[in-house]
Amino acid sequence: MSKLNELFGTKLHVVNFGIESFYDDLISQKEAAVHVDWKPVAGGDKVAAANLRKLKKPELMEKITEANKEALRRILSAQPTLIGLGIAGETIPGMAKKTILHAGPPITWDRMCGPQRGAIMGGLIYEGLAKDLKEAEKLAASGEIKFEPCHMHNTVGPMAGVVTYSMPVWIMENKTFGNRSYCTINEGLGKVLRFGACDEEVLDRLSWMEKELYPVLKEAMEIKKEIDVKVLVSKLLQMGDEGHNRNEAGTSLLIRELVPAIMACSKPEKQKIAAYNFINGNNHTFLNISMPAMKCTMDPILDIPYCTVLATMCRNGTDFGIRIAGLGKDKWFTGPAEMVKGLYFPGYEEKDAAPDLGDSCITETAGIGGFCMAAAPAIVQFVGGQVSDAINYSTKMYEITVGEGQAYKIPALNFRGSATGIDLMKVIETGIRPIINTGIAHKDPGVGQVGAGLVHPPEECFKTALAACAAAWAE
Repeated sequence: MSKLNELFGTKLHVVNFGIESFYDDLISQKEAAVHVDWKPVAGGDKVAAANLRKLKKPELMEKITEANKEALRRILSAQPTLIGLGIAGETIPGMAKKTILHAGPPITWDRMCGPQRGAIMGGLIYEGLAKDLKEAEKLAASGEIKFEPCHMHNTVGPMAGVVTYSMPVWIMENKTFGNRSYCTINEGLGKVLRFGACDEEVLDRLSWMEKELYPVLKEAMEIKKEIDVKVLVSKLLQMGDEGHNRNEAGTSLLIRELVPAIMACSKPEKQKIAAYNFINGNNHTFLNISMPAMKCTMDPILDIPYCTVLATMCRNGTDFGIRIAGLGKDKWFTGPAEMVKGLYFPGYEEKDAAPDLGDSCITETAGIGGFCMAAAPAIVQFVGGQVSDAINYSTKMYEITVGEGQAYKIPALNFRGSATGIDLMKVIETGIRPIINTGIAHKDPGVGQVGAGLVHPPEECFKTALAACAAAWAE
């Protein structure tokens, strides 16, 4: 009998590559088969594949590998520590009375989305630079106001991310490298400035936070001295949070650290109780702690030559921007911000939503947030999906990162360290984009939050960044 006839005389085992529907057809016919989830390199994009080949030349790839190992070492050795509070204009480098910081990559007033415009107009009124929204809009468009990304001033801001001169900010220090980062105090959910709301209620709250809340928290931190935020993040991952959209455990842990010092400070009892009630009543208080903690964790990798690890991911409702460690802090790579897929509050739907917005995905950049959804199965009730989806998202992120966390571990994955250090080359090669869980802002200024869900960065920013790496290092 010929070898060919022998082949057809034996039981065949089918291995299916690529298109999953072929595999499904076989299974439906009760045929044994194995599916391999294969895709062409760079999704078949010839230009991206060529850039990958340039970067993978042995001598250059050796430099990239060593640079990425150094980036991972710096990320894992970071020691984010809360050391106090200050007023933005007196604390954040480069701030001036007519400087307004915003979330995301650089953008001009004429290209800003509705929520970001609303937050800026509210900020101008809060600062006394405008009397009403009409005057604020005119001033914002005049060219007198300097708009700059929070990230360019060692700062991060959730959603619209607006920071003005008089706003109180948390001060975070990476004790390993000595760099600092800053973030405003979280206002709460719903109708708040960061979602573009800017009416009298919002402005009154901001004024109270500056004049009543801030003095209590500032003195409390002077008594407390410092809080090890790395320890808090490690604990909250064991308690059902992921450090981005679910912050119940993180906020509770923070309150345990702060309350004795709040009670010991010299402010009137009524003021101290009001301060406690405010931070205790807002489950997202910790978001504005985890964000600067991850920011000061990632900033030290920005000076590593040949490093393809993402140092920054952020968005402004118009553009999604990334920065690559080896290309430096001044080079942004952008693509159109995508729409968030998720759950909407009653009365709202996708047509009401603004595109992806905020600096809060610095959490995913550092390996928590969406990358740790498996640690927070309850998050699916807020952003949509099932518990199995949360586990799958976390597991898939290991395919695009250079290593795993040592302090930030996921119980549901047998305490595996979180996927850490997003590698630009792996994102392009696999076609897997980072997962981000996030809030959804209404597209119009003044409305506020309308839901929460999941989103990915656009492919475009990764491909342009890859091309820049190839041009800088391989040619």
